[in-house]
Amino acid sequence: MFTVLGITFPIFAMVVIGYALVARGLFKPEDMKTFGLYAMNIALPALIFHAVASRPVSEVFNLAYMGIYLAGALITIALGFVWFSATQDPARRGVAVMGTSCPNSGFVGYPLMLVLFPDQAGLILAFNMLVENVVIIPTALVIMELAKPKGQSHPLRQVAQVLLGVAKRPLVIGIALGLVVSISGLTLPGPVDRLVSLVSSSAAALALLVIGGSLVGLPLRGNRALAAQIVAGKLVVMPAATALVMLALGAFGISLPHDLAVAVILSAAVPMFAVYSVFAQEVGHAGLASLAQVFATALSFVTLNALLLLLT
Repeated sequence: MFTVLGITFPIFAMVVIGYALVARGLFKPEDMKTFGLYAMNIALPALIFHAVASRPVSEVFNLAYMGIYLAGALITIALGFVWFSATQDPARRGVAVMGTSCPNSGFVGYPLMLVLFPDQAGLILAFNMLVENVVIIPTALVIMELAKPKGQSHPLRQVAQVLLGVAKRPLVIGIALGLVVSISGLTLPGPVDRLVSLVSSSAAALALLVIGGSLVGLPLRGNRALAAQIVAGKLVVMPAATALVMLALGAFGISLPHDLAVAVILSAAVPMFAVYSVFAQEVGHAGLASLAQVFATALSFVTLNALLLLLT
């Protein structure tokens, strides 16, 4: 138990420190937005680029890992869509489905992997980000678009806009550039490699501070029962679905090394991504999303520790 706490304590301690820094006025909430932009648009893309560019392309595409992660997410989306369609209006359904299926791989997952699997953390982040940015997040955004008034634009145009937005993200560009270098067989010049490594090293601690600081001042108003369902979907249903997919594929001889098997379940079990409440605000439910995000971040200390006890 103390070994597990030794893994998770530094991560959640940094989240608490970030919260305290903003709550005590040493930093403003706007500062956290700036730090978050740096992490998402510079540090994490540099990290993913370096992780992909420094490995042969055969290591970059682990189809078994990405397939398991994707299948677990799509099962969660499907279950959430059916359940929340039966119990909520389209706007709340869109917010709920996004909350249950879009993990925070950059700000929570990567620091956790860095502690557990330091040599593979960057590559695991690349696997996760590729699946999330190409399939999971666009799917959730399309479901949320269905909640908006009809006639704003053609559904196919909405899908095209979502995909175009994905292609412009620095994280996706970082993966693409890394693939170009990996496929070409080139190696980065020493000074460039050290520069990218230096920028990459700033990602983990800053990301955790941003998570904590961003929780200060969130509008905690909304349907608590629905927020609890969203939290359960994210912290319990998605990792359970991912684990079941992995077990099912194992019966057919498709398996992952132990480290990656642990990583894919933990990646599915982290709280929802940092901009969740921003997307929810577009359909008038920022309070609900904020409520779910705060609960999920706090409860993930318990659920992630429990999973680590089971898996390690």
